[in-house]
Amino acid sequence: MSKIFIIGLPRTGTTSISVALLELGFLVAHTAFTKKAFEVAEAISDAPCFSDYRHLDELFPDSKFIYLSRNMDEWVPSITMLLEKMAPHLEPKTGYFNPILKRSFHHTFSPTLPLSANELIDCYQRHQQAVFEYFKDREDLLSIDVSEQGSLRKMKEFLGIDAQGDDDFPKLNTGRNVANWKEYKHPNKVNSNLAGIEHRKYFDYEFLGY
Repeated sequence: MSKIFIIGLPRTGTTSISVALLELGFLVAHTAFTKKAFEVAEAISDAPCFSDYRHLDELFPDSKFIYLSRNMDEWVPSITMLLEKMAPHLEPKTGYFNPILKRSFHHTFSPTLPLSANELIDCYQRHQQAVFEYFKDREDLLSIDVSEQGSLRKMKEFLGIDAQGDDDFPKLNTGRNVANWKEYKHPNKVNSNLAGIEHRKYFDYEFLGY
């Protein structure tokens, strides 16, 4: 069962690309934490994709992966703002965020927050290097910056979709706004905690043996 996985880090345009995929007719989950959510969604972004892309590559053969890049001068203050808001809820024992989301962030960043600008840049560069090394000489990875003109057309071509229409992604979650996905109404949105016959069973334990 092939999928589309968006493996750019948070604040690189994951909401913009998720909304664009919705409008192209895909069933999209912006974060996915249950087995059912992974089964139903055709495209999945954000946590845990940015940390678990190797496992997802094994679990869903013939999938396509999209890495999102962003200028450091824009990404660092944006991710700093996000992590400041999230920090209390990412605490391993007391934070109320989903355990998979916490694991994904701790794997990529650090359980100890806040991080300095240089530390955040190091996290970004390590992640980027690991992604490019893993997908080296493969044709199933696309790397784009959603702020660049023509980036939406590049994604359409990568996915084998008619490239007619808009060339640029919608600009969402700008400034201090981090909630556009929740506010965006669309019938193709897939709940991150979608329940199936196994209720809300975490995909980790079923698929990855964690």
